[in-house]
Amino acid sequence: MKKGYLILEDGTILEGISVGADKMSEGEVVFNTGMMGYPESFTDPSYEGQILTLTYPLIGNYGVPDDEKDKFKISKHFESDKIHIKGLIVSELCEKPSHWNSSRTLASWLKENKIAALAGIDTRALTQKLRDHGVMLGKIVFTDEKTSKKSEKFYDPNNENLVANVSIKKPIVYNRGKKRIALIDCGMKNNILRSLLSRDITVTRVPWNYDIFKNKIKFDGVFISNGPGDPAILHETHEIVQKCFAAKIPTFGICLGNQIMAIAAGAKTYKLKYGHRAQNQPCTNLENNRCYITSQNHGFAINAKSLPREWKPLFINANDKTVEGIRHKSLPFFAVQFHPEATPGPNDTGYLFDEFTKML
Repeated sequence: MKKGYLILEDGTILEGISVGADKMSEGEVVFNTGMMGYPESFTDPSYEGQILTLTYPLIGNYGVPDDEKDKFKISKHFESDKIHIKGLIVSELCEKPSHWNSSRTLASWLKENKIAALAGIDTRALTQKLRDHGVMLGKIVFTDEKTSKKSEKFYDPNNENLVANVSIKKPIVYNRGKKRIALIDCGMKNNILRSLLSRDITVTRVPWNYDIFKNKIKFDGVFISNGPGDPAILHETHEIVQKCFAAKIPTFGICLGNQIMAIAAGAKTYKLKYGHRAQNQPCTNLENNRCYITSQNHGFAINAKSLPREWKPLFINANDKTVEGIRHKSLPFFAVQFHPEATPGPNDTGYLFDEFTKML
């Protein structure tokens, strides 16, 4: 089997075995502590530009399903139409999966999509390094050269507008019910769309920088999706959301949408040391003091002290006390940092879609 190497920007070199495409790949090295959900996670557009380390020791044991579509031509098992991670790092990859819905191995799926992947890496040690020092830039290479200079240049995906890469290019309408929303697609997961359509809402899905006011889209509310990268650079989206606030239109955001709404309101965001990525993140609702286990995938957070007076934190992370949701004190605007649509993860906070629906 072919050897491969993960090289980090601090000069660390980790040797593994290639279990994906034998191609050099660069990105931001992050980790996810979930035990399952790799088909959904790998196709989550929020992972655009990242090399993903999975901390669970055995990956791929239930294979990968076929890409079935529903009546709206939305994938039933994946969160977008492609794999978005730049590379994968695991301890052990299962070569003989067992599941009634499996159609191929994880390795074959990665190779089909030309995604570099390494197995045989001590992911526990790698995760400890990333927790101690923070996420780092890195690259997967397939060469006998085992030296790397700290001065060597590494590709930084955060310098790009990753949202522009993963958003749709033109509006799409999903006709369902009388209530209508404009959905600003910043790299939306498919289950967000499924969750809205299942509540009999007609969705007009638009690109990240599409002005729904100038283009006279019909809507009763506005939704801002998840997505990758730094929320501070999405100035066009901030301006659109500010128009929503000025018009007092019911507005709901998830993940990146939470950060965008905060910035549009006048708050600031910052990059977390190593982010929250998994299906086991505890969040406390400050309105009823109830704690929920949530699915998360983000590397930035809202500065709580920068929130304007008319806004308040709605959820906080029970581990590190970072802001996990915000709500306007009097107008119909709210957002959460975690993923109530799950896929993967628990569905306990799915009621937030019902709360948004009642606002329309």
